[in-house]
Amino acid sequence: MPPTTPYAGKFNSSSAKSRLYGQGITASYGEMCYHDNSLVSASLEALIQHLVPTVDYYPDIRFREVAPKLVQLLTEWTETFPYDFRDERMMRCLKDMTQHVSRGDEYSWRAMQQMTQRLIKRLSALGQYEEAVAALNAAAEERPTSLKNKQAAAQRSDILSVCDDAFILAQQLTHIELDRLSFIGPEEFIQTFALKDPMENHKRKTSNLEAYVSWFNRLSFLVATEICMPAKKKQRARIIEFFIDVAQECFNIGNFNSLMAIITGMNMNPVSRLKKTWSKVNTDKFEILEHQMDPSSNFSNYRTALRGATQRSETAHSSQEKIVIPFFSLLIKDIYFLNEGCASRLPNGHINFEKLWELAKQVSEFLVWRQVVCPFDRDRRVLQYLVTTPILTEDELHLASFESEGPENHMEKDSRRSLRSSLLHRENRS
Repeated sequence: MPPTTPYAGKFNSSSAKSRLYGQGITASYGEMCYHDNSLVSASLEALIQHLVPTVDYYPDIRFREVAPKLVQLLTEWTETFPYDFRDERMMRCLKDMTQHVSRGDEYSWRAMQQMTQRLIKRLSALGQYEEAVAALNAAAEERPTSLKNKQAAAQRSDILSVCDDAFILAQQLTHIELDRLSFIGPEEFIQTFALKDPMENHKRKTSNLEAYVSWFNRLSFLVATEICMPAKKKQRARIIEFFIDVAQECFNIGNFNSLMAIITGMNMNPVSRLKKTWSKVNTDKFEILEHQMDPSSNFSNYRTALRGATQRSETAHSSQEKIVIPFFSLLIKDIYFLNEGCASRLPNGHINFEKLWELAKQVSEFLVWRQVVCPFDRDRRVLQYLVTTPILTEDELHLASFESEGPENHMEKDSRRSLRSSLLHRENRS
């Protein structure tokens, strides 16, 4: 929508009402309300009336002048919401529109052709990405016998045997984050929160957003697995210290999602209960990182750090300084509460544009972050390990933890006995 008020001739002057709000002016034109010349609410009918040409209101009779505007609109649509065009009906409409444009303006027709080619390329890349993620998930779900007991685990590769440089591992994590972030469409946020009817769940297309959340969970469990698997206390302590260094490097890069996933993994109960192991670790750096991501006061420390990273990105002198990877679960939570906390319709039935502007602001900021190209060199061996190496389930983690450091009380002894019985039963069934 244009940010300014409509032409005065479009409505009767008697229908326009203005009132002062502090230093700003709020004006109503029919069923469209503006504040300081910015649209803040309107009825759906008034918006349609404003956009659709009529006998008395037509943006431009000449098609040669309308065509470039139509191309501009469709270009914005296909580049911002390309996944809408995975629907065959939408692609047919786009092809029909291209044919109509070609009749009146060769330049606009060429622009439409180029736009369509970019769209097809984007959708093709999306399909390949989704197939790759599915293949990686299938490989990661394979359960080799090396994960079933501590003795066999000694033969298993661990993270330090694959990469013992914290900075390089943080770089590879950033590659994965940016790769997966880049395929999340802004419409997936809308799909996640807009459809409340359980009967409409089948229409949701949020697979890339869900895959990104699953990656966070995988990384947390990978960290816990790497710590709980070694039989020797010294090796477990070394891996804990290594992941603390990786988390610090993620913070320095601006990769807050991997940072939080690592902290989450290290705070899982199977890891946190390893008191003898933790006694061998210098936790000063870890405590500082936990303070940065402290959830108290609505994650105020993290939000301050995120603002700093965003400002650095806006004035960046290098590709690395442009990187901002937010703690994604909190971003979704913020958008959710903004959506749920403000009505989409005002009491008079108007669409609440102030809410929509705020939602658009948050999603637009995300779109800027996801467009950053990772500047670091890829290490395919490390990347392959991070996304495919098998990880322990929650029950397996608890059992591995008890095998590393035995139960300390009757409750833990009962828990270990129950876990052994449950896992043995599952193996026999499989």
